[in-house]
Order: sequence, then structure tokens, then C-alpha cells
Amino acid sequence: MIKLIALDLDGTLLKKDKTISPRTQKALADAHAKGVEIVLASGRPNVGIAPIWEQLKIASKPNYMISFNGALSSNLTKDKTLLSKGITGKDAKMIKQEVDKLGLSMHAFSTVHGVITPRHNPQTAHEAKVNKVDVTEYNFDDLEDDHPIIKVLMVSEPERLTDGIAKLPNHLAEQFTLVQSAPIFFEFLNPEVNKGVALKAIAEDKGISMDEVLSFGDAGNDRAMLQMSGVGVAMDNADEDTKAIADRVTASHEDDGIALVVEELILS
Repeated sequence: MIKLIALDLDGTLLKKDKTISPRTQKALADAHAKGVEIVLASGRPNVGIAPIWEQLKIASKPNYMISFNGALSSNLTKDKTLLSKGITGKDAKMIKQEVDKLGLSMHAFSTVHGVITPRHNPQTAHEAKVNKVDVTEYNFDDLEDDHPIIKVLMVSEPERLTDGIAKLPNHLAEQFTLVQSAPIFFEFLNPEVNKGVALKAIAEDKGISMDEVLSFGDAGNDRAMLQMSGVGVAMDNADEDTKAIADRVTASHEDDGIALVVEELILS
């Protein structure tokens, strides 16, 4: 029996125009009315996720939220942090050296300064617009080694970013959780976090088994969540590697893929 639905946002719950289809809205609202917990799981910060919940048109506020691709997992009802693990200023400075070698851009989420970037760029401006956050141009060399950083992103146009990812040194995969969350974003996270670990913290807090969780995603940053859930569903628009590890593949985010599965497994 499904007791919790975890939803990635971009490319999964949200259509290309960043809206949620009426059929998907109704399916999730009906599931929620039957007592199923709805959890939004995104690379965005909490402030960037909150408006999406409002689009769902569910009367109550969300009880749980996964943000920063799993670096933060929260029980919002009790104002309790279930999981919070970031990296450091020393890490961010080291990553910047590698990004500079590739001639690409970057930004980071600092718990003190908000979104910071060594130099303004189109991809960071996109991040700011989507999440409605300010960006500060900041010299990363000025970060203290123990400065608390939530995550760092290497950013660029899709082709240049793909080429840059291929050239990153292998040791970075041992030091960080590495995920591509969008064609223009590649993220460096604490090695102990991902969406799956964050979701497990929520399931434990709620007192349910991961076998009772249904999750949806479309990209590399969703794979751990799909693999750890009782039913992990990839969208038809997902990359092939994500489809390969999913329990099933549904229709695309443009074609009510979430609604089709929720109607079948929960509402029928």
C-alpha cells in the first residue's frame, strides 16, 4: 500500500512551461485526500519549492520537503530538520580551481551569504529567477575554510557543461555526491547525501517503510530516490540511465505521466 508519493519538480511534476496539468493536480489532490503524504523533492531551496506546492491546490500546507537535492530534509509541521549536511568553504575553493581550469562558471549556496558566484553568468541568473533569490558576486578566495556551504554548482551551456563534466578529475567522485540536475547544472554535494537518503529520513520520521513509497523522477539526481523507493517511476522524457534503474516508465511530464500511475496504483 502506497503511503507517500515523492515528486521531483522540473521535468517530472512540472511541464516545460513550469505549470502542473489539471489531471495531475487532481490525481495528487485525490491521493492526498485518501491520506497519502505528498513530498516535493528538488534541487531547489525551500523558498523555490514553496510556490510549486501552491500550484498543487492542496488545501493544507506541506508536512515534509526535500531541498538542495537531499542536502536538506525537513519536517515542516514540527519545524524540524531531519537531515542537513553540506560542504565547506575549503571544498568550494577547491572546486572553483577545477571549474576555472575548464573555463566554466559556477555558483554556490552559502548559509551566510545566500547564492554566491565569482562572476555573474546566464545560468546563475536563471537559478535566481526560478527560485526568486538574490545573487551576490563574491570572491571565493575570501571564504573561510570552515564556511558552511550547502552545495556548489558548475554551470554552463549544455554542450560545454557535458564536455566539462567528462574532464573533471576522478577524485571528485570520491569526495562528493556528483549529480547533473539539469542540462545547465552539475552539482557537488556532501558525499553522504542524495534525494534517496533524504527521503528515507522522512519515511522514518513518518513511521513508514520505504516499500510504501512511490517516487517519480527524470534525471541523475533522482536515481537514488527511485532505487530506494518501493516503486520508482521514471518519466518518458527521462535520460536512458534513469529509465534503466526505474521499476517502471510512465508517460512524459507533458502527458500526465504522474497522474497515470497515481490513478492506477492509488485511486483505482
